[in-house]
Amino acid sequence: MTTFGPDDFADPADFTRSDDLADPGERDTLDPLPDPTERDVESTLRPRDLHEFVGQPKVREQLELVLHGAMRRGAPPDHVLLSGPPGLGKTSLAMIIAAELGASLRITSGPALERAGDLAAMLSNLVEGDVLFIDEIHRMARPAEEMLYLAMEDFRVDVVVGKGPGATSIPLDIAPFTLVGATTRSGALTGPLRDRFGFTGHMEFYTPDELELIVRRSAGILGVDLREDGGREIAGRSRGTPRIANRLLRRVRDYAEVRADGAVTLKVARDALAVYDVDELGLDRLDRAVLGALVRSFGGGPVGVSTLAVAVGEEPTTVEEVCEPYLVRAGMLARTPRGRVATATAWLHLGLTPPPQAPGEATRSLFDDASG
Repeated sequence: MTTFGPDDFADPADFTRSDDLADPGERDTLDPLPDPTERDVESTLRPRDLHEFVGQPKVREQLELVLHGAMRRGAPPDHVLLSGPPGLGKTSLAMIIAAELGASLRITSGPALERAGDLAAMLSNLVEGDVLFIDEIHRMARPAEEMLYLAMEDFRVDVVVGKGPGATSIPLDIAPFTLVGATTRSGALTGPLRDRFGFTGHMEFYTPDELELIVRRSAGILGVDLREDGGREIAGRSRGTPRIANRLLRRVRDYAEVRADGAVTLKVARDALAVYDVDELGLDRLDRAVLGALVRSFGGGPVGVSTLAVAVGEEPTTVEEVCEPYLVRAGMLARTPRGRVATATAWLHLGLTPPPQAPGEATRSLFDDASG
């Protein structure tokens, strides 16, 4: 468990996530999951209050009302659940909540809470008004989750002492606190846990204009000479994810400093992203490999995700959790009961003529009209 004061925005060093154990050299440039080697720079780029936070206007407005209303009443705000894909700013919002309340932030993760005793020890150390942030809360062990129910509702936990018939339950009062839970899979949360959150904010993917603002702000902090057209190009290839936008900015900065005059122009950005295999739609090597295998090896599908993963030499979870969400959102991949199917847009993006059965007639018709 790590404790942060209201002015301390260092990244958590104690997240216990399997993806944090991966070799950084094997991480993909467009992977939205956090990279342990980037924690220091990510901490520098995080917004420090709601006014600095770019995007998510609905969530920001609702959260501001929840926090300021609670502050006027002099009571802890309702517990907050933040859901959405990785890299959209859930951890940053948790830090902002603590800063807005002037409270300390205590950070842990769901996989770290394997036993009820782990959670009881953490809750007993809370000070009144503290903010407890649990990342990947849907991965908590069931005994710890059941203990959390009572803590969230009554600010009390029951500690069981002893075993068997002689075991006794000792009630332990805890200081009023605010729980902020983050999850990338809200559907994996149990109903009783989800119902105990007073406010739920769903994080949406960012627009290119919002990402451009984020890239410009980050460039100012990092001292990057970012030109308007260069920032727009980076934002357009960032897959709607701020973490990816900031990562691409740093890679383009490296290219600009080594192979150009240091200024990130449109040409420099395009040349740099070509080196890192990020195309104009934000697809990388693995994305194109998945689409290529689906189209060339399996005739556009349908094909199961496991078979598709074997064809590209990746784990099925990597294909399903890293590649598919963006490919589906970009309209290049369709999930059907029989398997994955390449759309007409995917065929066209690979420079191939889509077959008649490929989904996406409207897109193909527009292309035919333009080529005619």
